[in-house]
Amino acid sequence: MSVLVTPNPLREDRDWPSAPPEIAGFHRRMPAYSPTLLLDAPDLAERLGVGRLLVKAETRRMGLPSFKILGASWATYQAICEHVGAPPARWGNINELAARLAYLRPLQLCTATDGNHGRAVAFMARLLGFDAQIFVPAGMAAARIEAMEWEGAKVTMVAGDYDDAVARSAQEAGDRCIVVSDTSWPGYETIPAQVIEGYTTIFAEVDEAIAASGLEQPELVVVPMGVGAFMSAAVTHYRSGSHRPVLVGVEPSDANCVQASALAGGLTHVPGPHRSIMVGLNCGQPSPVAWPRLAAGVDWFTSVDDDAARQAMRDLADAAVVAGETGAASLAGLVALLADPAAREALGDLSGSCVMVTVTEGATDPDAYERIVGRSHDTVGRVLTAMR
Repeated sequence: MSVLVTPNPLREDRDWPSAPPEIAGFHRRMPAYSPTLLLDAPDLAERLGVGRLLVKAETRRMGLPSFKILGASWATYQAICEHVGAPPARWGNINELAARLAYLRPLQLCTATDGNHGRAVAFMARLLGFDAQIFVPAGMAAARIEAMEWEGAKVTMVAGDYDDAVARSAQEAGDRCIVVSDTSWPGYETIPAQVIEGYTTIFAEVDEAIAASGLEQPELVVVPMGVGAFMSAAVTHYRSGSHRPVLVGVEPSDANCVQASALAGGLTHVPGPHRSIMVGLNCGQPSPVAWPRLAAGVDWFTSVDDDAARQAMRDLADAAVVAGETGAASLAGLVALLADPAAREALGDLSGSCVMVTVTEGATDPDAYERIVGRSHDTVGRVLTAMR
């Protein structure tokens, strides 16, 4: 097993501004919005030697198998407001918003993706009556491409990795095309920052669920990292208030660009090919707009291999949680962290502590899921439904 666990040498004890409060209200106007489940996994907690293990299950969000729509929807809305020079007239639901924006058609939304962000952008384009153009890296699974095409997107595979797809998508920007990327580059920072803002709804939901149930706040939170946008949202949330848990980031071993950047003392590119089954995390460089929060706000970095991700998928299935390869990364990272002697000594006794992992996707490739877990995602999902 190829695992690397390191403390963050750049960590700073500082405050970050909280996300705009109107984001939650925006998301509540999206179709089929409801908070995702915050699950208790007592058997896994006992195995890992922690007091309580909470699982924030982003396996079904507004009909999509991932949390990405939270960032894509908010950033798209803000980008359109900027495009037209003002917010649309008063609207109460997505159909009213689409009607108010109909005069903009034909308008295209464009992005690059390893799968989930692209599908979310395509979903948002379909809701608003716009076109969608999605660029993907070579070798993407057919099931993920078909899911984006089902949303009405034109999907183009580039001869290269995720970073090459990002570069290609940037070329599409123009008067009739808005690029909605979750990573940034020089001169393109606003929309990726808004994607990060959108993701903070997840952690606001966690706070609400904990307050309603009387559970204790997590003392340690584990978040997967690709370009770092989602972790940047975690830093925004947990470094702007009074509750400040230990934050742990997880990446694939051969695409650990955030960990490598922290160890190098600045933004670093990890060259490909990035072939991990955790495809949503196969990124060669952190997003520059996310980097300041990653550098200052994360406590520990872990990088794990595909075997660890596969085992985490099985372990989560035993807890009735359907987690795809990328979605299981957080649990794989937690296992690696707790198996590291230096980390365990630094963290102290966790036998009475609450720990939370974020499961960021469901079975986005159902055939691969069944091969790895040995059960279909429908079978595992039915168990969770019966338990609720």
